[in-house]
Amino acid sequence: MKAFDYVIVGAGSAGCVLAARLTEDADVRVLLLEAGPVDRNWAIDMPSGLGRLLANDRFNWAYTSEPEPYLGNRRLSHPRGRVLGGSSSINGMMYVRGHARDYDRWAQAGCRGWSYADVLPYFRRAENNQRAADAYHGKDGPLHVTTPNGSTSVLGAAFIEAGQQAGYPYTPDCNGAQQEGFGPCDRTTHQGRRWSTARGYLDPVRARPNLTIVTGALALEVLVDGQRATGIAYAVGGERRTATAEREVILCGGAINSPQLLQLSGIGPADLLRKLGITVRRDLPGVGANLSDHPDIVVQHACKQPVSLARKARAPGKYLTGLQWFLNKSGAAASNHFEAGGFIRSRAGIEHPDLQFTFMPLAVMPGTVETRPGHSFQVHIDLLRPESLGKVEARSADPRQAPAIRFNYLQSPRDREDFRVSVTLLREILAQKALDPYRGEELFPGPGVRSKDEIDAWVRQALETCYHPVGTCKMGMASDTSAVVDDALRVHGVDGLRVVDASIMPSIVSGNTNAPTIMIAERAADLIRGRKPLSSVEAPVWINPKWESAQR
Repeated sequence: MKAFDYVIVGAGSAGCVLAARLTEDADVRVLLLEAGPVDRNWAIDMPSGLGRLLANDRFNWAYTSEPEPYLGNRRLSHPRGRVLGGSSSINGMMYVRGHARDYDRWAQAGCRGWSYADVLPYFRRAENNQRAADAYHGKDGPLHVTTPNGSTSVLGAAFIEAGQQAGYPYTPDCNGAQQEGFGPCDRTTHQGRRWSTARGYLDPVRARPNLTIVTGALALEVLVDGQRATGIAYAVGGERRTATAEREVILCGGAINSPQLLQLSGIGPADLLRKLGITVRRDLPGVGANLSDHPDIVVQHACKQPVSLARKARAPGKYLTGLQWFLNKSGAAASNHFEAGGFIRSRAGIEHPDLQFTFMPLAVMPGTVETRPGHSFQVHIDLLRPESLGKVEARSADPRQAPAIRFNYLQSPRDREDFRVSVTLLREILAQKALDPYRGEELFPGPGVRSKDEIDAWVRQALETCYHPVGTCKMGMASDTSAVVDDALRVHGVDGLRVVDASIMPSIVSGNTNAPTIMIAERAADLIRGRKPLSSVEAPVWINPKWESAQR
């Protein structure tokens, strides 16, 4: 048994941030545990290597959901990072913060210190953006953020123009004052390489004498003495080890692993724990509940001109594309290809965008990671604030057995209606003049899918995940029986134990979840160190003045 001040479980998007920030204090000893391997692999570094990472389990927990009852009992693949950097090492590298109102809702629900004005300084502290430093963006942080800056493909530029022709505004920065509209999409890359939290936060500090990193370390349980967490039991290979945390144990496993580990440690819904033969140490019904995600579906078109990435993404062209990247980190492989997008409101009476469109200048065969053989393009539709909620439950007391994960996608009638509306709105955008030179036939779902029933059936058959699970260790007041942590991210009723990752979100944010997770860890570092929070920033937020009466 070894003693540390802090034991961090999970070296992912949040854990790497905490390890770097906490070890800035030279007298603080930190143990960082990661179940996966180190992150040294070309497929991680290459931005266009995303598909390869999602298709195997070398760096990926490769979870599969339970049969989803509202999707015809289909089981959905749910990749999660199992490597230094966690999901920031295998994700799509989209840098999207969500909308200011998301964080204001957290604060209004009783989570003090989590309003937009409170969290904006932490987004800025994390960020090293190509844009000029201003009220919204920072340039000195560990996380490199790249903006296409005119390098958007001809198809992406046409999509942005089509959005404006359909009556939506142009926004040069969806992470600045105005999310609503069509424009370029930022990404976490730098000089043609993925920029994960392992790269940005962990690499510069790995040699610190007060930081110990152990990979291949599977957390078995949080050790609890009375009402206090005292350490972690973990396995490396077949060897069981323990580590004492003299100050705190901090769980950073994400929305799937953190609730599972709590449950395995006797912290969670008492009925579930008893059924699994686990001693109940703290009855917290909210552990594993409140699971939310952004459901995703794509509309695909053939492209009439040879301007898509089809030839560069398939053999033999992909070999030349790869060679260019290996030689000088440039070319098509240096991008994630999510360079253009849009945020819109589905209807009048919604204050800020609830739909996200993300454009790709190639199309992928549905249900695979293989590109279509001909020139084509696709647009992802994501519901930003779905009402349907699911849960994560340990299947047994064996930490090596994956938990049961059920999202209940489309359980809510409102979510089903939002998809119907979104398909109609996107088809209207894709029919605009700007895309006339390129838009071929609709390949997916195809022109035969038009009626309400036809769209509903297609969505049930084709819906996938956007890989954004959150909410399973919900932040909230002790009076909220569904809350797991307080607004300082301390687990209710268990001293010396915090959760710092996407699982603490009380409600899902209106955009990709990696940037908010990094922000959560930045703010948590100050909370843990007892530091005064960064001064709040009152930056203007644009809301469509006609939102109550007009959809656009």
